[in-house]
Amino acid sequence: MSVAHEANERLMTPGEVAAMFRVDPKTVTRWASAGRIGSIRTPGGHRRFRESEVRTLLDGLTSEAHR
Repeated sequence: MSVAHEANERLMTPGEVAAMFRVDPKTVTRWASAGRIGSIRTPGGHRRFRESEVRTLLDGLTSEAHR
């Protein structure tokens, strides 16, 4: 991924990610702490997640569920 593309990528809050996976936002934070999903820290210390990575993880879990 190029730096320019990465800079334009939408960053999601833990709440937005949690809604996609239908879990509690604290679960998303635990996944990030465990390394299951990458996160970025804002200057204020809040976690943000790259939308492309979230969608890739969700697509992977969805395809596993349909096997």
